Formats: sequence, C-alpha cells, structure tokens
Amino acid sequence: MITLIIIICGLILFAGMIIANRHLYFTKDKRDDTIVTVKFLIPIAIFVIITIGSFVQPFSLKRVDAGAVGLKVNLTGDERGVSKYTYATGFVIINTWTEQFFEFATYQQHAAYDPKGVILKGGLQCTIKPTFNYSVIPGNAGDMLLNLRHTLKEIEDGWLYTAVASSIQDVANKWPVDSVFNNRELFESNIVAECNKRAGKWFIISQMQTNIEPPKSLQTSIELKNNAIQEVQLAENNKRVAEAQAQTKIATAKGDSANIVIAASAQALAINLRTQKLSPLYIEYLKWIDVDASTPRVPSTVLGNNSGGTMIQLK
Repeated sequence: MITLIIIICGLILFAGMIIANRHLYFTKDKRDDTIVTVKFLIPIAIFVIITIGSFVQPFSLKRVDAGAVGLKVNLTGDERGVSKYTYATGFVIINTWTEQFFEFATYQQHAAYDPKGVILKGGLQCTIKPTFNYSVIPGNAGDMLLNLRHTLKEIEDGWLYTAVASSIQDVANKWPVDSVFNNRELFESNIVAECNKRAGKWFIISQMQTNIEPPKSLQTSIELKNNAIQEVQLAENNKRVAEAQAQTKIATAKGDSANIVIAASAQALAINLRTQKLSPLYIEYLKWIDVDASTPRVPSTVLGNNSGGTMIQLK
C-alpha cells in the first residue's frame, strides 16, 4: 500500500514538472538544446528514483480488523526484541526494519486436531479427535506475544495443541473406560476445566468434543454385552408372560371346578328334597308318566263286553 502511494506521488510530481517547464519543451524558439535536454531528464530521473525507492522503503500500512487486537512491537529493544509493544487500532504505519506487527482475533474460533491415541485408567488405549472453540483474552494478548512470539495460527498448531493434548491425556488417565462412555458429557467437562487451567492465562476454551472411539476389541465386547442383556430381558419378559398365562389357566380351572361343585351340590340338594317329599302314591304316578313317548301304549287289561265294569289290577 505504501509503495503504491509513493509511485502515485512520483507520477504527480513528474507531471507537475513537465507542466511547469512546458515552455521549454514545446516552443519552437529553443536557444539552448542542452538546457532543454537536461530539464527534460530531471523529472524522469526523479520519477525513476522515487519508483525504485518505493520498492525498497521499509514502511508498510496495516489495518486492524474489527474484533481483533493489533500489536506494534519494537524490534530494537532488549528481552528477545519484544521489550516494548503498543496496542494499535485502525490503520497503522509500520517500519518493517525496526518494528513488527501482530494481529490477534478476539472472537471465538474453531480448532480441530488430527486423531490421537490416549491411555485410559487401566491401560486401555482409545482414539480421540478433539474439536473445540477458543478465544484470545484481549487484555493479555501482549503478554502472550512476549512469551510465545508467534502468530495466532502458529500458536494454535503449537503451544495450544500441546496444552489441550496434555490436558486430555491427564484427565483420561483418571477415568476407567466404562465411566468415559457412560458419562461422556462429564468427562469432556473435566477436560475443558483442565484446559482452562493450563491455557486460561491467554485463552478461553469451550465446547470441547473429544469424539473418543473405543478400540475394536472393546466395541466387540460392548456389542456382546448389549446382546446378552437384551437376551436376558427377552427371557425375563417371556417368563413373566408364561407365569401370567399359567395364572389365567389356574383361575379358569378353579372357576370351572367351582361351577361343577355348585351344580353337583344343587343337584344333590334337589334329589334330597325330592326324596323327602315323595309318597308311595306319587311314586306310582311317576312310573305311569315316565314312559317313552315313541312307544305305543297298550292297555294293561282287556275286558270283555260282559265284564260288568270290573277292573282287575295286574301286577
């Protein structure tokens, strides 16, 4: 940007000198061609010098974006060259020979690291692929620069990666495998707390996702365990169904037995009552009416015309 500005200024200066001496370049009455040539070459030489100088000049124009912190560092100081720094906003002119400019975003940014193995309590190794959000604490950006002296991307790939990876490993060493997969939310919350302890001086870390995966052997074991649990539950349910059906059958049998007993008791009672009430005459009556309707009835006696109306009882 500064180079372009200098070149534009050189062009303006060149055009101004040409216009100022136009009476020497464009008049027909020229008394001294040498003077004309010299005066014509002077603006050209000045423009060439300005153009070359624009490419070797040390100044650079920077702009600090919104939501970021700018730091202008003096490279000529002591303490590793960053003994003095100033916060900058807006447009900033930097002397690249003696100063260096850093810009740190203070809004939340996302970081994702490659898969890494961690050892859980008990010695079992699992694979994690951590992802999380982080933001720089604006007031501590200068102190971070004094200690790390890198751009934000370099810090993310270097120092911050080491802090996060070591936090995950130290927390994982305290958790058995069953607790990790049964309480993953709490496990990741503990990792975030540990990360903020180690990097909290300069960063705020949140929304950690470890994406932890168990080894193949453990996955197979978990699947077998889940299948066994499901089979036990199915057997228990079948047992309960069978017991319920058996209870239903027992209740039905009891009901049928009760009905039979009740019917038999009623019949016995009826017979008893009939026995008590029957008389010899009534018994004879029952003998007479208890005849099959399909059998023709024949008179028990046959009397002639001269019987005289006497009936003989046949036994």
